[in-house]
Amino acid sequence: MSPDIEQKIRQSFAAQAMMTTLGARLVGLSSGRVEIEAPILPGSLQQHGFGHAGLTFAIGDSAAGYAALSMMPGDAEVLTTEMKINLLAPAQGERLIARGRVIKPGRRLVIVQADVHAISEGVETHIALLTGTMIPV
Repeated sequence: MSPDIEQKIRQSFAAQAMMTTLGARLVGLSSGRVEIEAPILPGSLQQHGFGHAGLTFAIGDSAAGYAALSMMPGDAEVLTTEMKINLLAPAQGERLIARGRVIKPGRRLVIVQADVHAISEGVETHIALLTGTMIPV
């Protein structure tokens, strides 16, 4: 991945108000792969005290989208056209980490996945799998 694409992704991430609101950070970036981490804050909890699926989805979708963008030409952007989430376990712990990756790059469609793990006292639990399609724009 070129330094220009990396800078573009970092600037784009910094401009996302939703990620700022969630306290999310871009913690890993390479060609076709992106990691985003977010704390499980009191404002991100659902009624049973677990991290809300909306938090899980938001960082998973962003990680997958930026993974797709990392493989695009410098003048391209991407948008999610569809994203499926399988919730595997409750989001319990201090933070979540989403690891997005490109499964199949394409000129018209990019197939992506993201795994989201909850981290509690250093132990990771796989809590969600997202699979989707990005479209270059």
